[in-house]
Amino acid sequence: MKYTLPLFLATSLLTVTGMQAQADTLTIPVGQQAAQQGLSLPQRGAAASTVRQQHGEPVTRHAAVGTPPISRWDYDGFSVYFEHDKVVHSVRQHKPAH
Repeated sequence: MKYTLPLFLATSLLTVTGMQAQADTLTIPVGQQAAQQGLSLPQRGAAASTVRQQHGEPVTRHAAVGTPPISRWDYDGFSVYFEHDKVVHSVRQHKPAH
């Protein structure tokens, strides 16, 4: 009886390690990863005034939240995240193909 648990654990371990994991690999060429590859996004560290000069007024401005204040400007096709008045990140918006 005292060997039952160790024997069960050893058998389970051998069974699990004997299985092979399989997965499919999906490769998408870089040129096809975004529909708007030619769209230039604001670079990290750029000032909000520079973004406004280059891309115009945003469609939507989201108020700053948290500490440090993080805000978001939405444009047609991408969003820009700011910390204070500097770009932290620019993200293309996904648009389904259909």
